[in-house]
Amino acid sequence: MCSHQPSCLSADAVAPHLVSAHPEQGWSLLCDGTIVFDDSGELLPDGRVVAPHRAPVNPLAMAA
Repeated sequence: MCSHQPSCLSADAVAPHLVSAHPEQGWSLLCDGTIVFDDSGELLPDGRVVAPHRAPVNPLAMAA
């Protein structure tokens, strides 16, 4: 799928680049076949799912 030399699928390669972006739908396709979602989740080319990994958020302070 990726035409980089060395291929993005190899361990010593640079990070895969963006092939197609769909911000209105909340996802982007990388050259290695990974779909990256705006919520930080991923769908890998082999079908595995990487759950969103958001940092915990502290509750907002309320004004008195």
